[in-house]
Amino acid sequence: MPAERTIQGQLLLPQGLVPGALTFSAAGTIQATEIFPAGMPVPPRVVVPGFVDTHVHGGGGGDTMDGPEGVRRLARLHAQHGTTTLLPTTMTAPWEDILAALRGVRTVMEAGGVPGGASVVGAHLEGPFISPQRLGAQPPCTLEPTPQRVAELLEIGVVRAVTLAPEVPQALPAALRFAAAGARVGTGHTVADADTIWALLEAVAPVGRLAATHLFNAMGPVSGRDPGAVGALLAHPQVYPELILDGFHLHPLSAALACAACAGRVMLVTDAMRAAGLGDGASELGGQPVQVVGGRATLAGGTLAGSVLTMDSALRRAVEYGIPLAEASRMASLYPARSLGLHDRGELAVGLRADLVVLESDLSVLEVYVGGQQVPPGDL
Repeated sequence: MPAERTIQGQLLLPQGLVPGALTFSAAGTIQATEIFPAGMPVPPRVVVPGFVDTHVHGGGGGDTMDGPEGVRRLARLHAQHGTTTLLPTTMTAPWEDILAALRGVRTVMEAGGVPGGASVVGAHLEGPFISPQRLGAQPPCTLEPTPQRVAELLEIGVVRAVTLAPEVPQALPAALRFAAAGARVGTGHTVADADTIWALLEAVAPVGRLAATHLFNAMGPVSGRDPGAVGALLAHPQVYPELILDGFHLHPLSAALACAACAGRVMLVTDAMRAAGLGDGASELGGQPVQVVGGRATLAGGTLAGSVLTMDSALRRAVEYGIPLAEASRMASLYPARSLGLHDRGELAVGLRADLVVLESDLSVLEVYVGGQQVPPGDL
């Protein structure tokens, strides 16, 4: 690849979608952006920032819980669909299995990442500090976040986001300790009432970043006299809500509600499992058999088992739901990057990482660049 490359098309710059050219280096940074005069022809393609997926368990046959090779497989699969940064996400599992999975993420990061794959910037610990009454598709291996357990996790040095239920004993001091260590604190898999959740949010907000783990899923409904988890999370001005737009997890109006209440903070995530990219058939999640039919992944009892979603598909569905492309792109890139405190990516701006997705006019993926390096298509 030459030392510099220029791509023309409709560029999603911080000021919006404009015709122009973007120049970036193979060394990994955006060198220049040029806005063309109105009416000047450009190729029929759209250049957007690389997608940032902060909640992804697996893909391409790999899973975070498999160890380093599982992380590599999922990072390569999702890169082919436009994800340039991700957090491999753990499952609720026996304690030693969780620690081993996090060490596997560390091994990948210490090796310099995944050639041909998305940048791995840490891990998302989803469980075991969740409610046994709101497991969703998580196995029944919940634990309390004792100081010793939190210390063991943080010692590994890769936890960038955590999901916990505020009602779990010792959840509040654990949340504060995670936040102090720089981890985003997400509320999810919870039966807590609105007041309990609000108390945790207010305690963490001055010292850390907040999220709602797959908002609306694995939490109770909202009503006028009982706002519940959803109401508290939508009402807090610092929460970054995750949405799984796979056509199964959410009604389009639920997505619209989140966007109206939390403008500038809503994040697209995949919550993808190992079957992502493999089509329909049998798979597994956390040791539980899963069947994928028509793109819908379920456990034996019919419970949704994560998804087989990719971020490019989530972007297209957001646009189908009426979200303008520029905002849908920010939901896939800028907002999740900011939720993690990452300011070197998420936008097309000079000096930032050359994490780019080139889309056809129908928003299908044409090319992907991670740190200026093109992702080989189909290279698992």
